Amino acid sequence: MQFGVSTFLTDQGIGPAELGRALEERGFDSLLVAEHSHIPVSRTSPWPGGGDLPTHYYRTLDPFVALAAAASVTERLLLGTGIALVPQRDPFHTAKETASLDLVSGGRAILGVGVGWNREEMRHHGADPRTRGRLTDERLHAIRALWTEEEASYHGEFVDFDPVYSWPKPVQRPHPPIYVGGGPGAFPRVREFGDAWLANSTPPEQLEPQIEQMRETAGRDVPVSVYAIPDDAATVEAYTRLDVERVLFYLPTVPKAETLRHLDAFADVAARFR
Repeated sequence: MQFGVSTFLTDQGIGPAELGRALEERGFDSLLVAEHSHIPVSRTSPWPGGGDLPTHYYRTLDPFVALAAAASVTERLLLGTGIALVPQRDPFHTAKETASLDLVSGGRAILGVGVGWNREEMRHHGADPRTRGRLTDERLHAIRALWTEEEASYHGEFVDFDPVYSWPKPVQRPHPPIYVGGGPGAFPRVREFGDAWLANSTPPEQLEPQIEQMRETAGRDVPVSVYAIPDDAATVEAYTRLDVERVLFYLPTVPKAETLRHLDAFADVAARFR
């Protein structure tokens, strides 16, 4: 099992280059970062975590800029979005940003995707929350075409374009892996697009039946990465029994010195299972 870190990178915590270097020095294999373009002041969408929305949601760095900074000082670390909010993203820009990250990192990009929860944020991007699933699927089809076809085109309900040129193409073939986030409602999307399922903080006892359901829906043995887990050895051991590919410790958004203490603690737990 591989060990990585998931976090919100902001202007108030450790910088992406410093974090990337620290992760690679400690033997972690991956960094996945969250995104929000903005948070509407007037919001009725409940935060899935319950209670008040934490401050770091308001201050996220652009994930592709941040990951490119981490790429510039690392050699092996996988660099991914966790997650990119596809209903809020132009498919042309997303395809180019991911392919550019893959190029500058030497083939280390991961596109983690999901539909999001903040309906007001989606509406500001012109996305209807009621149709965000279908919109996400069409944009992923279009992104995959832009990555893999010299003259790409797509014709759907929400995305429609005649043949275009889009470069650079990704280094990874056929394209960077797509990690599909979400619960059981996302399992058909895993079947269609998923190089992996990104399970969000799901406890091991709940995850086991969901993995079975996901793989039955997908019709294949899709790898699983678990996003934002605690640095608890017993929990990690339970994940190892489920044969997940990767766990991602949740790193709070805190200053550099405190961040490094968290990373050392994560590394100590991971060392027990390597």
